[in-house]
Amino acid sequence: MNEKKEVYSEVKGQMRLSERIAAFIPGFRGYKEKELRRESDKLLRNHLYLKLSTAKTDLKDIFQKLSDRRYFDVLTDMDRLVAKIDRVVEKVNHASYGYTGFFDAVKVKEEALDRMIAFDSSLMDEIDEVTSAVGAFKAEISSGETKNLKTQIQVVTDKLEKLENTFDKRGEVILGVN
Repeated sequence: MNEKKEVYSEVKGQMRLSERIAAFIPGFRGYKEKELRRESDKLLRNHLYLKLSTAKTDLKDIFQKLSDRRYFDVLTDMDRLVAKIDRVVEKVNHASYGYTGFFDAVKVKEEALDRMIAFDSSLMDEIDEVTSAVGAFKAEISSGETKNLKTQIQVVTDKLEKLENTFDKRGEVILGVN
C-alpha cells in the first residue's frame, strides 16, 4: 500500500504549475486526480511489463541454447513456456487503465483506481518470483548444468501460471467484486 502512495505522490509532484492552478477549478480537480491515478498505474504496469519482458528475453535465450545443444526432449516444453510468458507479458502490457465511456453503465471511481494501483503493486512480488526462477534457470544453463531441465521448466511454468491466475482477477478487484 505504501508503494501505491509513493508512485501516486511522485506523479502528483510532477504536475506543472499551470496544472496545479487548474486543479482549483471546480470539476477539474476530480478529473485531474483520476488522470494522476491512471498515470500512476500506467507507470507501475510499465515497470512490471519491462521486468517480465526481460524474463521473456532470457527464456528465449535459454530456448536457443537448448536448441543449439540439441536437447530435443525439452524443446516442446520450452516452446510452451515461451508462448505462455509472451501471453502474460502482453496481458500486463495491454490491461485497462481504468477508463470508461461517458455512457457506460459501470463508472470507474477513484476508489477503484486506487484498488487497481494497489493490485498492480502487489503483483511485483509474483513477478520477482518469476524473474528469479528464470534467472536461476539461465545461470544453470550458462554453467553447463542440464540435469534438471524439466524441473527448472516446471518451476518457471508454475510461477508464471500463478502470476497469470492472479492477474486474471484484476478486473474483479478493480470493480470491488473480489
